[in-house]
Amino acid sequence: MIPGARVQAAIELLDTIIEAAGNNGAPADRLISEYFRQRRYAGSKDRRAVRELVYSAIRACGPVPESGRAAMLRLAQDDPEILGLFDGVGHGPAATMPDEPVAEGGTAPEWLVERLSKSDIWGEEAEALLGRAPLDLRVNTLKADRATLELPVAGGHLAAPQGLRLPAGTQVEQWDAYKNGQIEIQDHGSQWACHALNAKPGETIIDLCAGAGGKTLALAAAMENQGKLLATDTDRGRLSRLRPRAEGAGAGVIEILLLNPNKELDMIRGWPTMSENGGVDAVLVDGPCSGTGTWRRNPEARWRLEDRQLARYASVQSYLLELAAKLVKPGGRIVYITCSLLDEEGRGRVQSFMATHPNWTVDTLDLPIGRIRSQGTRLTPFHDGTDGFFIASITSPC
Repeated sequence: MIPGARVQAAIELLDTIIEAAGNNGAPADRLISEYFRQRRYAGSKDRRAVRELVYSAIRACGPVPESGRAAMLRLAQDDPEILGLFDGVGHGPAATMPDEPVAEGGTAPEWLVERLSKSDIWGEEAEALLGRAPLDLRVNTLKADRATLELPVAGGHLAAPQGLRLPAGTQVEQWDAYKNGQIEIQDHGSQWACHALNAKPGETIIDLCAGAGGKTLALAAAMENQGKLLATDTDRGRLSRLRPRAEGAGAGVIEILLLNPNKELDMIRGWPTMSENGGVDAVLVDGPCSGTGTWRRNPEARWRLEDRQLARYASVQSYLLELAAKLVKPGGRIVYITCSLLDEEGRGRVQSFMATHPNWTVDTLDLPIGRIRSQGTRLTPFHDGTDGFFIASITSPC
């Protein structure tokens, strides 16, 4: 593909991504993969170049662009070389016209910029949300140790005990260490979110919103495969990916339970270990959220959010905290995590929970990264080089 054809391909992809963002369609990475699956003639260099153009254009736009062409013209304002390819030659984009629409820049749609600002995410904090995320790994201590594991690329040691950081785009999926479960891809902030639960061997723990199980696997390693670890979720598709991952990681302590919405409590109470002990030592609550802390990886996600969705997320988050409170035994603990930087999904949910559970205690987290945010700890891309997280630990009365 000539350079102009790459720009035109990026414009076509951006049109598809913008449309998908408006109707809750497939995410950008899946749309890009499908695009090139239908165009086998594009070589690996072409695919990388087009993908880079697409994501650069997405990051360059704040509000949802009018079109893929408008988004690319916004990127071209900062890159004269791209603007010069709008010449109509070959398969390249048509020449620009006077007063042609150009997408607006910025961090996000204006309403969302205001909400972030109210949560003290503005200026450099906000700009960092659209940076490029590094590739972080967690060495799986059920099979290896960071001190002795040899990898094709060594990576830099992170503050997390088994954390490594590699350049973005490193093809770790091709490494033997990845295929045999010695390493897992996990953001540095996510690793500390798991550490916050302080899981110990022999405990009984529930990962209430396990999804595909990234945090579940980290908990299993912390428990040294001793005790009971129940991974639950209402999403069959995501939860189905956990079993093969657990087997590959050697995490035999994990049990899996698919839940029916609004019947979670009865189903979990039917778990034999739960009925035997009358409660668990700890529950990890990593519920659905707006994902504002993950825009470095999914920049088009900010085009998918609507104001009314935030109220729904907050309602679900409070519901999950109440559910977790019914599952822990006296003296048990809940760690609440959200990969959002909006206070209404973080400290607001903890404040609401504590208002109706005054006998519970909010614990001070001893983390080497992050800053105190009311009754929890906040991690941000700008200050901590991680995805954005709010983490809080709450203990039930004895």
